[in-house]
Formats: sequence, structure tokens, C-alpha cells
Amino acid sequence: MKRRHLMTVICLSLALVFLFGFHAAKASAAKYSWRFALEEIEGSMQDAFAKKFKEVAEQKSNGDIQVDIYPYGQLGTSSQITELLQNGAVEFAFQSPGHLGSYIPEVQIFSVHYLFPSNEEVIKKVLKESAALYDTLGHCYEAKDFRLLSIIPEGWQIWTTNKEIRKPDDFEGFKMRVMTSPLLVEAYKAYGASPTPMPYSEIYSALQLKMIDGQVNPYFAIEEMKFYEVTKYMIKADQLMFICTFVSNNEFYKNLPDDIKKIVDEASAAATDFIFSYQDKLNEERKGKILKAKPSMVHYELTPEERAAFQEKAMVVRDKYVEIGGPQAREILDSLVKEIEKVQKEIGS
Repeated sequence: MKRRHLMTVICLSLALVFLFGFHAAKASAAKYSWRFALEEIEGSMQDAFAKKFKEVAEQKSNGDIQVDIYPYGQLGTSSQITELLQNGAVEFAFQSPGHLGSYIPEVQIFSVHYLFPSNEEVIKKVLKESAALYDTLGHCYEAKDFRLLSIIPEGWQIWTTNKEIRKPDDFEGFKMRVMTSPLLVEAYKAYGASPTPMPYSEIYSALQLKMIDGQVNPYFAIEEMKFYEVTKYMIKADQLMFICTFVSNNEFYKNLPDDIKKIVDEASAAATDFIFSYQDKLNEERKGKILKAKPSMVHYELTPEERAAFQEKAMVVRDKYVEIGGPQAREILDSLVKEIEKVQKEIGS
């Protein structure tokens, strides 16, 4: 196993040398040359965000900035991308809380089921303005050499399964693929399932070989990764939005000149505004593609009464979040709950 791991590291290192060497040669005319690593493939939500960020940053800098985008797989797994970002080998990356929780336990706030309401307007306002997230949680990022630049929703996480799920009891003995997040593991244990962490790239074959019974992702990911081909049911339970964080290396960001830092912030804000509206459109479009490609796919939303049974089970996971994350996790959770309630009242939700 040690030899196999060594070979994997050597192969990844050689690939990085080739890619970054090509990147450096191509970017010789630019004053600032940056690498942006994605956790999703080309054509995905993250790819759309990255392209908008690139467009705005390069335009506002009059060509002084060049951003090269690396879709999932080119620079390794999500965990490997995290290490590259932490070490400064890439300047920007998306970091999903589902796996980043191994580095920053407090970020698993985004994995707490039924914390956010079903009203997307409330979610978007909180994700843009929350002091609990950008200040308190942001400091947790900085402690690990990251800079939290933006938080975006990629759509509701949809269960695709090989059996009908209507109540927590239906999850008994059910092998559900989850990210490598301790809190996601606890969430599905609370429902009675057998959570199974595994890399994103292995989900399709695991479903095909019946190593797992289901997985959870937004519609756009289900369509582009063809997960619907190897499952029978597609279920919207409103348990969790897929929320992702846009991050830079902290030292890199802090050392940027003020004018360039301003461009980064403006490009991030523009890409965030773009993706807030784009995600709704893309997910609805991909849902339609799935149902057209596979008319036999059974798609339904849980009723309010059915959701309530899962909500009740999910409440214990809030205590688990605090246990895993410590004192700052309690502060983040309590502050975020108050912020959500405040925004709900303002919007009238």
C-alpha cells in the first residue's frame, strides 16, 4: 500500500509540473498569473462561476491578470486540491464543506440538515451578508491558511436511490454515499441509514455495482455525472442546500496590492451575483433533461408532513456539530439561527 501511495504522489507531482509549466509559459505576458481549481467538471456550476470570475478579473485589470481554470480531476481529488491551496500551489479553489470539515470542523455548519428554510430568498440573503459566516467562521478559515471570499448555493441536494424513501424508517440498512464529513455521516445515521464516504468520481460505478444504494447531489450534478442512469428514484426533501465556499490562499490574498485585491473582491462579487440566479435556471434545466432521458425515473417531493419526520430526527445533529466543532461552533450555530430568523421576518417568510 505504501508503494502504491508513493506512486500516486509521484504521478500527481509530475502532472502538476507539466500543467503548471504549461501555465507559466502561456501566462508570460500577464503581470499576475493565477490558478483556479474546481471540484466539479467543465460545464458545472463551479465552472460557470470560475469563468465569470476570470472574465471580470481579466477585464478590470486590462490584461494584467490571467486566470487559468482547472476542472475536477486535473489537479487530483478534493482533498489534494485543499493541500495545494493551503501550500500556495494554487491561488483559488472551491472548497466544499462536505470534505473541508476534516480541516475546519466549524465549516460543517453547512452540513446541518434542516438548518436553512426552504425559502431560497432567505438563504441567498444570509449567505451574502452573514456575520456569523464571514467573520466568525472566516477566522476559522484563516487559521488554516485560507481566505473565505464567497459562499454560494448550487441547488438543493436531491436523493437518487434504488428504493422509495418517504420516512426515516425507509433508510434502515440503506447505504448512502456521503462526502468525507463527520457531520454528514451523523446526519444519515440519525435517519437510520448506513452512510458511506467515497470520492465523487467513484459514485457511478459504486451505484452500478450496488456497493451503495443511493447518493445525494443537486440536479445539475446528477445529470452531468449520469447518476440517474443507475438509480430509480429522485427525491427532493429540502434537507440541505449544496453550499460551496470560494477560497484563496490567505497569504497570497493578504500580499496582493490594494488595487489588485479590489479587483479580486469585485470579480468574486460579480461571479456570486451571477451564480445566485444561474443555479436555479441550470438545476431546473438539468432536471428536465434527466426526466426526458429516463421517463421511467420516479421523481417526487416530500410533503410537509413527511419532511417534518426527517426534521425531528435531524435536530440531534446540531448538538453533534457543537461537539465536533467546539466553542466557536456553538457561537456560529446560535448566531446563524438568529440571523436566519431575522431575515425570515424581514422577508415575511
